[in-house]
Amino acid sequence: MLALATVDGSFLGMPLDAIFVYYVYTDRSRFLLYVLLGAVGSALGGIVLYVIGYTGGEVLLRKRLSAERFEKIHESFDRHEFWAVMFPAMLPPPTPFKIVVLAAAAFEMNFGHFLLAIFAGRFLRFLIEALLTLWFGPQIVTLTGNVFAHHFVWILVGLLTMVAGWILWRRAKRTNRKARSAAVQDSALKEVEGTSTTVSPSP
Repeated sequence: MLALATVDGSFLGMPLDAIFVYYVYTDRSRFLLYVLLGAVGSALGGIVLYVIGYTGGEVLLRKRLSAERFEKIHESFDRHEFWAVMFPAMLPPPTPFKIVVLAAAAFEMNFGHFLLAIFAGRFLRFLIEALLTLWFGPQIVTLTGNVFAHHFVWILVGLLTMVAGWILWRRAKRTNRKARSAAVQDSALKEVEGTSTTVSPSP
C-alpha cells in the first residue's frame, strides 16, 4: 500500500481507491494501518512532483491553464496555501490533484506544510473510505465514486460553497469579537475619564 500510494502520488496514476478498499475489506483488523500507509505514500509521492514544479512548474502550468485560471489558483495559494492543498487531497478522482501539487511547488509553498497538507487530506479521505467499506461493504465506495465522477462539478461547487461559508463565518466571528473588545475598552476608558473629572482637587 505504501509503494502503490507513492507511485500514484508521483507521476503514474493508479486505481488506488479500489486497491485500498480491497485491502481494508480483506484485512479489516488493520484498516487503520492501510489508512496511514496510504496517506504517507501519497505525501512521499508528492515530493517528486514538488521537485518538478519547483524547477519549472510555473511554465508548465501556464501552458496547461488559461491565464485567468492560473491567477485564481495563485490567489488561492496566497490566501490559504495549506487548505488549497489539503482540501483537494481529500477529494477522489477526477479531482486534478497533480496540478494542485505542481502549483504548490511553483508558488514556493513551505515544504513541510506541503507534506503535512497532503498527509492530512489523504488520511481523512482514506479514513472515510475505510469506514464506509467496513460499515456498508466495498460497493458503497464504488457507488460513491461513480456519483462523484458523474456529478463532479456540482459536488465541487457545493463543497466550495460550504468552505467559503465557513471562512466568511470565521471572519465575521473574528470581526465581532474585535468590535466587542474595542467597545469594552472604549467603555472602560470613558469610565476612567469620567471618574477623573469628578475627583475634586486636594486643598
